[in-house]
Amino acid sequence: MTRLPEHEYRLLDALAPDSARSVAELVGATGLDQSLLMAAARTLSERGLVSVREEEFDELLITPEGASASEKGFPERVALRAIVGAGGAVPISGLAALVGQDDVRAEMKWLTRKGWCARDSGTLVVTDKGKSALDAPGPDERLIAELAQRERATTDELTGFDVKAALELLRGREEFVKRKRRKNRSVELTGKGAALRAGGIAPAEEVTQLTPELLASGRWREVVFKRYDVQLAAAPRYPGKPHPLQRVIQEVRRAFLEMGFEEVESPVVETAFWDFDALFQPQDHPAREMQDTFYMKSPAAGRLPDDELVRRVARAHEDGGDTGSVGWRYRWDAEKARRLVLRTHTTAATIRALSENPAAPRKVFSVGKVFRRENVDLTHLPEFIQIDGIIIDEDANLATLMGTLSEFYLKMGAQDVKFRPSFFPYTEPSAEAFARIAGLGWVEMCGSGVFRPEVTIPLGCRTPVVAWGGGLERVAMLRYGLDDIRKLYWADVDWLKEAKLCR
Repeated sequence: MTRLPEHEYRLLDALAPDSARSVAELVGATGLDQSLLMAAARTLSERGLVSVREEEFDELLITPEGASASEKGFPERVALRAIVGAGGAVPISGLAALVGQDDVRAEMKWLTRKGWCARDSGTLVVTDKGKSALDAPGPDERLIAELAQRERATTDELTGFDVKAALELLRGREEFVKRKRRKNRSVELTGKGAALRAGGIAPAEEVTQLTPELLASGRWREVVFKRYDVQLAAAPRYPGKPHPLQRVIQEVRRAFLEMGFEEVESPVVETAFWDFDALFQPQDHPAREMQDTFYMKSPAAGRLPDDELVRRVARAHEDGGDTGSVGWRYRWDAEKARRLVLRTHTTAATIRALSENPAAPRKVFSVGKVFRRENVDLTHLPEFIQIDGIIIDEDANLATLMGTLSEFYLKMGAQDVKFRPSFFPYTEPSAEAFARIAGLGWVEMCGSGVFRPEVTIPLGCRTPVVAWGGGLERVAMLRYGLDDIRKLYWADVDWLKEAKLCR
């Protein structure tokens, strides 16, 4: 007869040879708390008496947004019905009024991605696939409908439709459903455990130390002494710490300060003059349209800088002024330059700094909030933090720029950095920097280039200036190995607790 501690005895007694039981079943059979049961299972497993198996599975949880979409219909389905009701075709510019939404970029994106509609000369036309889908919910909609009834479910529990196709369609729509990795554990007797049990087992009191009372009474012969393993991992501790995004902001600042840069700031609400015009961006550029930029309603206009600076910038736009350029060949409008916007980039801060002191050598950076009318997805947000910088130096060139950015992103955790030619209205030559992120591959980190003379000369600078601007959240993704930018803003307490202070 083998005497075992109470918890181990109960677990072995509840198991049968050649039959694994789940932890949930064993909790009910033994009456033990799950943590005590698993502690006993680990101890018996180390002695080779039981084996513990783990099977991972996905659990899907519906969000409030997903529940709302299930009740009211996915945005693209609501739009599809409205377009069909309007005759099967609608001007793209009229879609917002048709569905009663100010922003219909999500509807446009999913209507075309699902093949329900096609663009034809500024018109959105319902396709045959869209007509077929009109009264036939897709697998993504069926999955959300199922979760709306259950709140949560595993992928194995969902039947009657193509779950894999549904998850693929919902990729990038984490605002509807969250996917969490879970584990199922089961315990099974080994041959050694079955032999021990067959030979007879009995419960015994387990004690942690030998006391005088046990010695005097002789009860020490009847008890089992608890084993201690000093190599076992201790329980994790989660002390208070700054938010991961705040830590990255400070790391970025420290990196640039260590490289000899000075930090500058500018208003979050900026005039179009500093946000666009001073950067030689034409006043009819698409980025300045309402669908791409947030304009202030009240007050709608701000003050321009001194008249001489405004005159030089206006001339650069109209005919090139003293820059050697022919400009954009249009009549520059001061009223458009006065319009107030939520700044679209922190280049507004570095361009202000360049205007205030264009003397070389100088290195400036800025970190701050910017706002753009972006669709929310794995790598884009409408409100995000941008890193911006310029180097004013007689010897500055594209090699200077690429070397600086490569060093910075590698220091921030990139596996590799590469550049490709690009175009920006205010730099020439221009390049985009890409960093390789585990799980995402190559991700665009920033735009960069050498400021054109039409930017620098009106501001009083005739020295070469290299500049760049990119999202700080993407640096945070590098630092924490994230594949979804939105996780930085979700109230995911488990991830916040486990996010490492150092990487």
